Amino acid sequence: MLIGGGGLFALVVTLKPIASELSWPRVIPSLGYSLQFFGGGIGGIAMGYWLDRRGIAGPATLSGLMIGLGSIATSFVNHEWQFYLIWGVMMGLLGQSTLFTPLITNVMKWFAVGSGGAVGIVASGQSLAGVVWPPVFRHLNETIGWREMFLWYGVFAICTMVPLSLLLHRKLDNGLSSQHVSATHEEKVKPIQASSEHCLGLSMAQLQILLSAAIIGCCIAMSLPLAHLIAYATDVGFSTVRAAEMLSLMLLASFLSRGFLVGILTSWLGGLRALFVFSAVQATMLAGFTLVDTLTGFYVIAVIYGLGYGGLTPCYPVIIREYMPDNQVGTQTGIVIFSGTIGMAIGGWLGGFAYDVANTYEPAFLIGVAFNVINLGIIALLVARSAPQKI
Repeated sequence: MLIGGGGLFALVVTLKPIASELSWPRVIPSLGYSLQFFGGGIGGIAMGYWLDRRGIAGPATLSGLMIGLGSIATSFVNHEWQFYLIWGVMMGLLGQSTLFTPLITNVMKWFAVGSGGAVGIVASGQSLAGVVWPPVFRHLNETIGWREMFLWYGVFAICTMVPLSLLLHRKLDNGLSSQHVSATHEEKVKPIQASSEHCLGLSMAQLQILLSAAIIGCCIAMSLPLAHLIAYATDVGFSTVRAAEMLSLMLLASFLSRGFLVGILTSWLGGLRALFVFSAVQATMLAGFTLVDTLTGFYVIAVIYGLGYGGLTPCYPVIIREYMPDNQVGTQTGIVIFSGTIGMAIGGWLGGFAYDVANTYEPAFLIGVAFNVINLGIIALLVARSAPQKI
C-alpha cells in the first residue's frame, strides 16, 4: 500500500498543473481521480474472487505492473479520453483494486480476535503513502515537471512492487486458518449474532444496504479534502510547499489513527460506535475547513480531520466481521468497500465540478458535510439497534 498508494496522491498534487498545461477545466482531472476509485472498486470485487481461489500474489503482481505502466502512460497524455482510460482502467480497475479490499480480506483470514487492530495496521499503509509521497511529488513537479514525475514514479513502482509481490505467495496453511481460529473463538468474536439470516433486527441484505449507503455518505465527504486540499489551500493564498505539508500532516494523523485508534476504539466500543465517533470528527472538521483562513488553522483542522477520516474505512470490515457470517465476510466486505469507492468517486468529481461552477471549493465541502450527516444518521440507527459488545 505504501508504494502503490502513491498513485492516489500523484494526481492530487498535480491537479492544477495538469489542468493548466492542457487547458482543461478542473473537473477533467477530478473525474480521472474519481474513475480511479470507481474502477478500483469494481476491480476489488474481481480481485477478491481471484484472492479466494489463488491467493494474493497474482493480484498484487498485476497491481504493480498496472500502477507503474499507468503512471508512465500518464506522462504522455494529451487528450481527455486517454486520461480517463489510463486512470479508470490501468490505475483503477487493474491497479488500485488490489490495494485495499483484497489485502484487508487477506489479513482478516488470519485474525478472528483483535481483527480491528490488524485491519487498521494494514490500512495504515495507504495513509503512510500520503505522508511520504505528496512532498516528493511536489518537489519533482516543481523541478522536472509533472510528466517526468509520473514517468519516474511509474518506473519506481514496477521495480519495487512487482518483486515485493513475490513475497506474498505464502498460503494460509500453517494451522492458523480462518476457519480454525473462528471456530475456536466463535463465542468471543460474534457474541451478538443470533443467526446467519438476521441481526440487529435486520436481514443480512438490509444490513448490507445500510452499510453501503453509510459508506457512500462518509466517502463523498472524505474524498473532497483528499482530492482538493492542495488546490484549495493554494487558491486561498498558501504556497504549494505549505499545501503539501497540510496534506502530509492530515495523512500522518490518518496513519496514526489507523495504526492505533482503530484497534483501541473497536475493541472498546465495537465497530459501529467507533465508526460513529470517527465520522462525527470528520464531519466537524470538514465544516471547519470552510471557516479558517490562517496557516495554523489549516494545520490544526487537517490533523484532527485526519484522525477522524483515517478510522472510518477500516471500521466497515470490522463491523462486517462482527455481525455477518464468516463465510460471507470476504464477499460482503468487497461489496461495501465498492460502495465506498463510488462515494470517493462522487466526492472527487464533485469538488472539481463545484469549483468550476462557483470558483471556490466551499460549497462542495459543505455538500460533503451534508452527506456525512446522512452517514451519521444511518450509523446512529444501527447503534440504537445494537447491544453493548466487545470484539
